[in-house]
Amino acid sequence: MHYPIRVLFLCTGNSARSQMAEALLRSFGGDDFEVYSAGLEPRGLHPMTIKIMQKINIDVSQQASRSEEHTSELQSH
Repeated sequence: MHYPIRVLFLCTGNSARSQMAEALLRSFGGDDFEVYSAGLEPRGLHPMTIKIMQKINIDVSQQASRSEEHTSELQSH
């Protein structure tokens, strides 16, 4: 297996669950993973996402909601 393993969490809005999944894998997976999230119709990071993740000491406040169109850099690896 080649490291880091690239993971893309793709959803509709990229505002909550995929953002949480990205942050969790980045936090617990360490350098073994290169993690991204994106959405088909990005809606911006939901404020509740930030609050929930703060409860487990993971800061997602600097993450941004991205379009799946911006994941083309994954294909070039």
